[in-house]
Amino acid sequence: MTSSVPAVRPEIIDFYTRSNEAARLLATATGALEFARTRELLRRHIPPAPARVLDVGGGPGAHARWLAEDGYTVHVVDPVSKHVTQAAAVDGVTAELGDARHLAATADTYDVVLLLGPLYHLHDQHDRISALTEAARVARPGGVIAAAAISRYSPLLDYIATTGITESAIQDGVRDTLAQGRYAGQRGFTVAYFQTSTELRAEITDAGLTDPTLYGIEGPGWVAVKAIEKYTGANLMDTDMYEAALAAARIAEPHAALIDASAHILAVTQPRPV
Repeated sequence: MTSSVPAVRPEIIDFYTRSNEAARLLATATGALEFARTRELLRRHIPPAPARVLDVGGGPGAHARWLAEDGYTVHVVDPVSKHVTQAAAVDGVTAELGDARHLAATADTYDVVLLLGPLYHLHDQHDRISALTEAARVARPGGVIAAAAISRYSPLLDYIATTGITESAIQDGVRDTLAQGRYAGQRGFTVAYFQTSTELRAEITDAGLTDPTLYGIEGPGWVAVKAIEKYTGANLMDTDMYEAALAAARIAEPHAALIDASAHILAVTQPRPV
């Protein structure tokens, strides 16, 4: 990494080194909903195997695994050493330590570039656009770039679902996040930046990519699923409630006003022709 690229914040490295990110998408119904919908949407847009996929910020390889099983050639780049080791252990997947803002790959190398984690750990707009610009650089002409963001409104909805929001300190923190997008890692997560769909679209076009197609990944039903799991202790995977939330996410797709009601937003785009 060159000296002009700032290091990944140590709080982020520490959080993911300590946490079990490999199990996050499998442990709860909301995680399963995020995983299933992300996979569904990606399969809709990416070229057929054996296309080359660069999974930037791919963590321990949750999506790299099914992509490799589908016949894709997958390479993971992640700033967390633990994740690189885990991803490299997945059959058909290679992995390296790296930063989304300064990729080692040469230009025009990959058919698909995924940024399913980096954008929401970059507080500064310049860094987010750098990551998107790098994705555009390493993607082949006509390639697909898919980037995920956490919705600006998800902390408010999450507090309603899991903790309550009557305390003034919680309300103040939520107001700050709604106003600025920045999250300092106060509760169960690390430092992050939450985006609106409008902001995500603008940053993607500012990075020289085509106007993206945006999706609300989990749809509006994730809040109810998370609340029920929190207050009953039940695991709602493979239940009617989970299937209802999945159906709601699909029904909500054409309605732009509902994109930000999801916990995560997916943007699918391409490099602009030179």
